[in-house]
Amino acid sequence: MVPPAVQAGPSPANPQQTQQFLSSVLSQRGPSALPYSEDTKWLIRQHLLSLSSSCPSLEPKTATFTHNDGRSIHLLQAEGTVPMSFQGLTYNIPVVLWLMESYPRHPPCVYVNPTRDMVIKRPHPFVNPSGVVSVPYLQNWVYPSSNLVDLVRSLSLYFGRDPPLYSQRRPNPNPNPNPNPNLNPSFTPPSPHPPDVTASSLGYARPSIQTRPYPPSPYGVQTEDSSEAYRRSAVNKLVELVHGDMTTMRKAREAEMEGLFNAQTMLWHREEQLKKGLNEMHDEKEGLEQQLQMMLMNTDVLEAWLRENESKLRNLRPNVDVDDAFEIIDVPSKQMLECAASDLAIEDVVYSLDKAVQEGVIPFDQYLRNVRLLSREQFFHRATATKMRAAQMQAQVANMAARISHFGGDTEALRARGS
Repeated sequence: MVPPAVQAGPSPANPQQTQQFLSSVLSQRGPSALPYSEDTKWLIRQHLLSLSSSCPSLEPKTATFTHNDGRSIHLLQAEGTVPMSFQGLTYNIPVVLWLMESYPRHPPCVYVNPTRDMVIKRPHPFVNPSGVVSVPYLQNWVYPSSNLVDLVRSLSLYFGRDPPLYSQRRPNPNPNPNPNPNLNPSFTPPSPHPPDVTASSLGYARPSIQTRPYPPSPYGVQTEDSSEAYRRSAVNKLVELVHGDMTTMRKAREAEMEGLFNAQTMLWHREEQLKKGLNEMHDEKEGLEQQLQMMLMNTDVLEAWLRENESKLRNLRPNVDVDDAFEIIDVPSKQMLECAASDLAIEDVVYSLDKAVQEGVIPFDQYLRNVRLLSREQFFHRATATKMRAAQMQAQVANMAARISHFGGDTEALRARGS
């Protein structure tokens, strides 16, 4: 078995800076806020601080995570190395711990982060070819007792039993024939050394781990062929270009949909205004039709009265008494006319009494007695006239109802007759 790859861990971060960084990013509000629930942010901060104190090689930071459906979201991660013990020596395995939106109620998403000179072992019981880690601790995650420190310890234990990564030998420009056919030319067993020994002292170039917008997924086992490396680089570049184009198109479509939604809201508002205006015009039309019917009925009444009294006007003498010119058609009308005449006569008498008392013609006490008697009589006349007016109004309404039924409610006929 070839020993696992050696990866030098990052320099330990300042605990105070880590604490300030976590307090800052977890206290943000608005569009830039991280998608964690408010009741769990304090626990997330404690988990990351404990992890940074227990394993300084894992540095908390924020990065953009892309889901399988293309959604991108800003999340917290812990990127660095996990120490493991293999065959009595300590090695560092590069990993990335992503704290998903539902953390800590659900476990984080763990990936191994191989460098260019590393390859994932196939098959591996806890790491799939894409680098996704699935150890029993993640599968048995229990909120709120489970935490990142115990997870890293579990990773170190399982990786020490079966290392997930191996280093591969760099291509030699002047290859020599292999004298030993039993050795595997694809891998170079590095000399084991503790993690405190620097890579430069051993003659290895220290690989730089670039911050990726989403966890990497290796495309199979890396080979020594330069054409394979070029193909892999081209595929990664193409994926980045496609992802950028999809992001730009999605933003453009979202802006277009927002404009369409605003236009739809404006159209709905105008539709409501038009419906309201149509209802008002319909009500006004009905009111005008009712007024037209009333005017036509009053016209019929006046025309009938003129036809009935036209012969009487011809037979009248030149000097005609006003009282003889009008005939009272019924008893209520006669009684109402008498009450109105009495009311007006009493008004004239009271006016004359006012003038008389002002000029001193009658004494003031006599004026008061006469005004009191006249006012009582005037009150009775007015009450009687009010009752008669109500009776006449009721009779007029009944007559109008009979006329409406006679015309049959035909508005067009009434309009034609009125024109």
